[in-house]
Amino acid sequence: MNIRQIHENDAESFLNLLIELDNETKFMMIEPEERKKDSDIIKSIIQNNLKDSFMYVVEEEKKLVGFLTGRRGTANRIKHTVYIIIGILKIHCGRGIGKELFRELERWARENNIRRLELTVMTHNEKAINLYKKIGFKIEGIKEKSILLDGKFIDEYYMGKIL
Repeated sequence: MNIRQIHENDAESFLNLLIELDNETKFMMIEPEERKKDSDIIKSIIQNNLKDSFMYVVEEEKKLVGFLTGRRGTANRIKHTVYIIIGILKIHCGRGIGKELFRELERWARENNIRRLELTVMTHNEKAINLYKKIGFKIEGIKEKSILLDGKFIDEYYMGKIL
């Protein structure tokens, strides 16, 4: 397993990872077939995020199997915050990859004067919630009916961690 910063030339592999995640889990935001299959869009996202945000991938046997992005706040009043999105293919879950990604994120955050990490998670995603709590995140509130999934409204927890 190799955890590293994403590169522009990872665009197509990263797009494939996102599409695979879209198809295998309902815990991510994008539904199957909703994502535009354009690696140039992904390349542009990577370029924009490399400037002042965190974007790491997990590579195993030359295939991307997970990622964690942390988008830094752009306005002066929230530049100390990072909003997080994480995705790991099911077959690779439970191996400590998430903890390692968060360890890298926290190292980067401290080097870049980040004081607050935040994320949202569906309230029934117990495995993710347990991971986040284990590494120091706290539930700060509930976003009621924030996701429409299979015709039903789902609540999300808003979670944060102060560094």
